[in-house]
Amino acid sequence: MSAQTRRRPGRPRIEEHDGRILHGALALIDAGKEVTVNAVVEASGVSRAALYRRWGRLTDLVAAALDHGRSSVIDIRLEGDLRQNIIDAYFRSPRDIFSAQYSDRRFRMRMHLVMADRELQRTYWRSHVTHRRVGIERALRHGVEQGVLRPDLDIDSSIDLINGVFYYQGFVRGVPLGDADALGRCRSAFETAWRGMLA
Repeated sequence: MSAQTRRRPGRPRIEEHDGRILHGALALIDAGKEVTVNAVVEASGVSRAALYRRWGRLTDLVAAALDHGRSSVIDIRLEGDLRQNIIDAYFRSPRDIFSAQYSDRRFRMRMHLVMADRELQRTYWRSHVTHRRVGIERALRHGVEQGVLRPDLDIDSSIDLINGVFYYQGFVRGVPLGDADALGRCRSAFETAWRGMLA
């Protein structure tokens, strides 16, 4: 038997279980119920053993469920006008920002849960947020290399600054991120930051 056809010890993994477990956890979150292993097992109809084969910790599962329906990475073109490319990627129409799969309500529930649980917050940062920052990080580094942005630019802080303005709208102002006025404020804040980032 070749290495490719040799199976790992234990029961074979059933791929459809992944979706059932994920949607079971998501149903609990959307209903405002506590997400426990027993509750997920009951909601998904999948065994505890199957759940733990996929997610070693409950916080990993919750983080994955909270991110379900969101695009993984904001893709930013490097060719042409970098500022305009970032604007095109970040400031889409309100209709494009939220979908049936990832609504404003789910965004607020995600923030509520991660703020209430420090371990979940750290897990979500490691497993999802850092991955989503890859596109803007690559774009800003490209800008520095091309001499468009200042050579001493703090990339990490700049990303926090750009992204943070969006969260401010939802947390402090209490408006949906799809709100046109909120997007306008985010755009103005970006333009201010961009002027400070230029070489």
